[in-house]
Amino acid sequence: MANIIKVGEKAPDFKLQDQSEKEISLSLFKGKKVLLSWHPLAWTAVCTDQMRSLERNFKQFEEKNTVVLGLSIDSQPSKSVWARVLCLNNIKILADFNPLGEVSRKYGIFREDRGSSERANILIDENGMVIWAKLYEIHTLPDVAEILEQL
Repeated sequence: MANIIKVGEKAPDFKLQDQSEKEISLSLFKGKKVLLSWHPLAWTAVCTDQMRSLERNFKQFEEKNTVVLGLSIDSQPSKSVWARVLCLNNIKILADFNPLGEVSRKYGIFREDRGSSERANILIDENGMVIWAKLYEIHTLPDVAEILEQL
């Protein structure tokens, strides 16, 4: 398994495109908490369930002053179509595609042997510090209630 970023570390800033081709950076959300929810590959069953679960619980995250960002190494055009198919209207899903896995490498969760990220959730506080980080087995769906408890 990867060497995930540690609680108490400063979260590396990044600039990635979301499903709408909008450039998103972590620094845009200063003053809010941010959930970085990493899924290895779009169009796979557990990754689909993971993003749908976050979308269903969007209001609960919003009530806790938390922005939800889903990330994977898929390209922006793929993320755009996938978001439309899944009806992801509230959460942003970002393409860590070019250069491949650059952001997931900065967070210590890129898997060279698979060419994708781990499945992981990383919570960042209002000042850009990591407050919770968890890796999951590749076929395990993260529990949204567990994430919400950390907020």
